[in-house]
Amino acid sequence: MRPKTDHDRLFKELIKTFFFEFIQLFYPRLAAKLDREAIEFLDKQVFTDVTEGDKHEADLVARVQLSGEEAYFLFHVEAQSSPEVDFPRRMFTYFARLFQTFGMPVYPIAVLSYDAPRTEAPHEFGVTIDGWRVLAFEYRSLQLNRMHWREYIQNDNPVALALAAKMKMDPAERRKVKFECLRLLWTMKLNPARMEMIAGFVNAYLVLAAGDEKWVEEQMAAAAPESTEKKFLFWTSWHDKGYDEGLEKGLEQGLQKGFERAVEAGKERTLRVLERNYRRRFGSALPTGLHAAAARLELDPLDTLSDAVLDFAAPADVDDWLARNGGTTGQ
Repeated sequence: MRPKTDHDRLFKELIKTFFFEFIQLFYPRLAAKLDREAIEFLDKQVFTDVTEGDKHEADLVARVQLSGEEAYFLFHVEAQSSPEVDFPRRMFTYFARLFQTFGMPVYPIAVLSYDAPRTEAPHEFGVTIDGWRVLAFEYRSLQLNRMHWREYIQNDNPVALALAAKMKMDPAERRKVKFECLRLLWTMKLNPARMEMIAGFVNAYLVLAAGDEKWVEEQMAAAAPESTEKKFLFWTSWHDKGYDEGLEKGLEQGLQKGFERAVEAGKERTLRVLERNYRRRFGSALPTGLHAAAARLELDPLDTLSDAVLDFAAPADVDDWLARNGGTTGQ
């Protein structure tokens, strides 16, 4: 049996890293009202099925707030990489348990990333007794194989470039989609870590034959020949470590290893930025304890810290920031 790649987890990491951009892409009116400073990701939520004893983990839960309002509500985003008959019921179960646990309204979203079938998936769960609609539960559904890549790729949004790799396209368009995603990604003002993550996602889900891969490389080189070497830095670093393995052993193994390596490479680069900014701000090397604590952070808060350190008044502010954001120096 071939090993099963945790595609759902990979989508979760992508959406968590670019959470606001995800909401902005698909629900712009709601995003315009969100307080970006009040977004808080909750620890994984595990629920036990009281009838069967099975445990299920909600993919991503974030506590958010609308600007100018005191009340909070929850975003629940569930990534689903394979069709499942009971999925609507599971979405309702998550909704009910989250509402019961936190006592907050819940905004449920399903991201369906499987290739087939392309028929519209249900996005509601109901209970009817003798013609009486006892329960009518609906959730947002993003079925990628019914969304055409051309409609999203020009949104100047990194999430659009990543998810375009799983959207509806003709087989003959695959190399064009990959080229457009990577070309547009290069024009975005993202830090190297985030750029690498998107490039890794695109490379993973758009595995091409050697001839088509060569065509993409040639098109990329022609698009901006004056910066070809720099351009391929973020691309080939992932390509060499994960993409080639994907070609040899299949997408199932290459995808996860390549993506994880891209994330780790991004963290290493961001740590170097933090070290450089710390030295620039305080005139000394980042202490070992603070370095170790920062290294335990996930990529997104680490990126925030690397920029924030330039505004700190004293080295102790780094320790305080880590304490407030889930880090600890162990001192």
